[in-house]
Amino acid sequence: MIHAEPWTIGRLLNWTTDYLARQGAHTPRLDAEVLLAEARGCERIELYTCFDDVVDERVRTAFRELVRRRAEGTPVAYLTGRREFFSLSFRVTPDVLIPRPETELLVVELLDLCRRRPASASPARIADVGAGSGIIAVAAAKHFQNSQFTAIDVSPAALAIARENAAAHGVAERIEIVESDLFAGVEDDRRFDFVASNPPYVSSKELEELSPEVRRHEPLLALEAGEQGTDVIQRLVPQAADRLTADGWLLIEISPMIESAVHELITADGRYDTPRTVKDLAGHPRLVLARRM
Repeated sequence: MIHAEPWTIGRLLNWTTDYLARQGAHTPRLDAEVLLAEARGCERIELYTCFDDVVDERVRTAFRELVRRRAEGTPVAYLTGRREFFSLSFRVTPDVLIPRPETELLVVELLDLCRRRPASASPARIADVGAGSGIIAVAAAKHFQNSQFTAIDVSPAALAIARENAAAHGVAERIEIVESDLFAGVEDDRRFDFVASNPPYVSSKELEELSPEVRRHEPLLALEAGEQGTDVIQRLVPQAADRLTADGWLLIEISPMIESAVHELITADGRYDTPRTVKDLAGHPRLVLARRM
């Protein structure tokens, strides 16, 4: 009698890696490991200690469903409901963008500016505009205690996720959640030492060139910003100037394609010092910073 080869963890990972690669996944092995760990309810690293363990039918059934949806294009982060950012685990759903490593640069620059403040200074007042899942406010609040955040987003569904993430990481008492289109719904007399934003900055043409996975599953409201990719930033720059204290800072994540346009918008406003660009690890323009005069 011929006995079927058992479905061990190692065999499942190898088969799934090959299958997802054929379906066009960019990181098939990683996807397979993350999804199997999700189905087993364990950490991904634990898979490496039990490659020869046979996987029971219950786990295989759950894993098959995750792999099926991944092969159809659903991002892994939406399948597991979480994504790591700044060494923290964040809850994500299709109501929010999946955090990208590039945005960590914005948190690094924000923290650097915060830490330059005198030790005796009052808590830094920071607005996270277009907060989405709250990754900027939560990550910065975790690493800079002397701060108070206002997380602003037009999407109530996104803000519900931000609220969950703030609570999960123990910083909810220092993050106010505000539903607003930029600063329109924020009290007129509110002033901030920093305005940090990862706004929509994808042009209509660029949107067409994004992967189907992104276009079909991530919220277009958080991506697209008109023909030039600057529709939201064009409104944000003057509104931030109205709300920043003297010597306060505006930090905006950008697409490399709109660097010059963003510099022009900031310069034309007339209330900022000369803006500067910060490049990401790949050498691409990724942030524009400007100090309010």
